[in-house]
Amino acid sequence: MQLLLLHLDDALELQPGFVQACLMAGAHEIAAKDSGRAIRLWGREPGLDALWQALCRTPPKRTGGARLSFMGSGDFHHVTALLLAAALETMTQPVTVIHIDNHPDWVHFQSGMHCGSWVNRALAHPLVRKVITLGVCSDDLTSPEKKGANLSLLAGGGLELYPYRHAPSKVRRTYGCGPGFRQVDGALHWQSIADLGEENFIDLLLSRIDTEAVYITLDKDALCAADAVTNWDQGSMSLPYVLELLRAIGERHRVIGADVTGDYSAPGYGGSLATRLLKQAEVLIDQPRRSCDVQAIRTINSAANHALLEVLSEVMP
Repeated sequence: MQLLLLHLDDALELQPGFVQACLMAGAHEIAAKDSGRAIRLWGREPGLDALWQALCRTPPKRTGGARLSFMGSGDFHHVTALLLAAALETMTQPVTVIHIDNHPDWVHFQSGMHCGSWVNRALAHPLVRKVITLGVCSDDLTSPEKKGANLSLLAGGGLELYPYRHAPSKVRRTYGCGPGFRQVDGALHWQSIADLGEENFIDLLLSRIDTEAVYITLDKDALCAADAVTNWDQGSMSLPYVLELLRAIGERHRVIGADVTGDYSAPGYGGSLATRLLKQAEVLIDQPRRSCDVQAIRTINSAANHALLEVLSEVMP
């Protein structure tokens, strides 16, 4: 396994013990804070291309093996599309993307990528059979059409979504029924993890993965507040349950790559004044306001990252 610390912000620097453990395990580091400021929340193609080139020209310390990346705040979840593309460069067989998140990341976004839109880019890759999103509790599922959701991904079968728990989502258009949802009287009724039961859901999830290879991306805002400190509103999954899910997937499938995002960092933006103001306004609307307890960030997030590193190291070649 190749281990990458992608420094797009200072989230990992707030966890020096975790960083040191990674370096002792042979991790490679990429310093990319300039790119991070340019693409935080969303980025246009030039900024994304610059980060792609940095990923391509920085060779790992060890050749071969799947790559596990830790990359800071969930504001950078769209970088997953780049890491996924890199993992698929030498692949010829289809892959299933397992996406654990409190948000579906399925909105329409033009001329670049948003941290809430990258699933569209992932599904555009010819080798991606489907994306399975699980753990969502957020209001993104409340009237999703009004919030820019690309629900055609559900109707077409490329995306399956299993909230941890959520009320039915009111919609205007017809999407029919599919794995994980059924439309009744103008609303999408979800097959949720809480309703199925956590252990039963693991069996269901494994039955829905029909490729040998999987790529795993985890945004820690899917975790409850006791297990993560993030920039976003958080879900209800416990860290032990997520670790159990990861082990179950790894026992049945070949994990070709994985990334972990969702650590807290104070936001900072690059670009024009208009761009910075737009992003700051978006944060005021979409992200909760919270005081920054550095010790809690260090203790809680570092503990989760250590546990995730241990389990993902076990399941990745």
